Amino acid sequence: MSENIQNMIQSKAKKAKAAMRVLSRSSADIRNNVLLAMAENILEAKDEIQEVNRFDLENGKKTELAAPLMQRLLIDNQKIERMADNLRQVAALPDPIGEVISMGERPNGLKIGTVRVPIGVVGVVYESRPDVTVEVSALCIKSGNGVILRGGSEAIHSNTILARILSDTAAAEGVPDAIQFVDTIDRQAVYELIRLPEYIDLVIPRGSNEFVQFLMRESDIPVLGHADGICHIYVDEAADLEMATKLCMNAKVGYKVGVCNAVETLLVHEVVAEEYLPVICDALQDAEVEIRGCDRTQQIYAAAKPATEEDWRTEYLDYILSIRIVDSMNTAIDHIETYGSHHSDAIITESYSAAERFLKEVDSAAVYVNASTVFTDGYEFGLGAEVGISTQKLHSRGPMGLEGLTSYKYIVYGDGQVRE
Repeated sequence: MSENIQNMIQSKAKKAKAAMRVLSRSSADIRNNVLLAMAENILEAKDEIQEVNRFDLENGKKTELAAPLMQRLLIDNQKIERMADNLRQVAALPDPIGEVISMGERPNGLKIGTVRVPIGVVGVVYESRPDVTVEVSALCIKSGNGVILRGGSEAIHSNTILARILSDTAAAEGVPDAIQFVDTIDRQAVYELIRLPEYIDLVIPRGSNEFVQFLMRESDIPVLGHADGICHIYVDEAADLEMATKLCMNAKVGYKVGVCNAVETLLVHEVVAEEYLPVICDALQDAEVEIRGCDRTQQIYAAAKPATEEDWRTEYLDYILSIRIVDSMNTAIDHIETYGSHHSDAIITESYSAAERFLKEVDSAAVYVNASTVFTDGYEFGLGAEVGISTQKLHSRGPMGLEGLTSYKYIVYGDGQVRE
């Protein structure tokens, strides 16, 4: 069995590598037509997709899959419309391949520049979210990359039908084999995939922090991952408190609680804590959010449970929020630096100087002023889609779209120069 899986993964990797060479030299029109055809075919198959998705949902109930994961797993009409819109948006974006990033002339007459090129073959290992199958395929096709998709067992039926539609469409439009899907739930497939640096150039994991860290430790291939989404909102002493309530509620429960860009810790300046905490805590409790607070928070809002040191380090992905009262912006920024995951953090303030300082000093992939953290998303950032949200600093940071799936190479024009 192990040898069969090894051969299967290697075969898919070889096909993706060969397809990438064809795809990378194809015209932008061809790649865009593939994406537009995918959008139409996804919409046409919506009934079949939802019927298959029910198998995964039923299995999720049987295995008592957590509510946030069930939410991610569901494919309804709205999600299918968004999948199609993702494909169209990516098709409408400028072609990244062949873009001349820089060009200059040396004193000896050599013209030296850099041009944008595909990374190569991208292996994406993900859990729970079948829409990732569509988003990643769209971005890889547009950026000229081959892709190998390995979804989680909980979404195997949904991922299989989506991958089949996308792969068949790509083949019909002249780019076969660019999308490879691993249709086994055997975990050996992941071990084999991350040990093929001769065929796969980058691994992108999407899942729990433990899962991401495991791949980063074990992979023979560079891994672009992210830590937990421990996101903060800091309500400054100069905050518009009505705005703060609206934004905090949206960042916690207004979109989805089980996403990496949802707020997990609320920091409140002591100057506004007496006035603000009863308002936001009542609103949170009305939304059935459990509040865990520091000692000072509990003194103001008695219904808050005591927050432990571990709470500040926890990505809840649930109806739980930790709250801490701070005496200054220094303390707020120190807290974010100590306990945060460099994902998305926001300040609510009417002070220009406070906003600018927060933007400069908070070292996160996305830093917000007077906006909800749940906007950290490739679709919302105008990237069409994303293959993941990177909290690393090398190569790509934040929502990773087309540009993040490219590298560059130097191009050098001469007319007979030799080095002396």
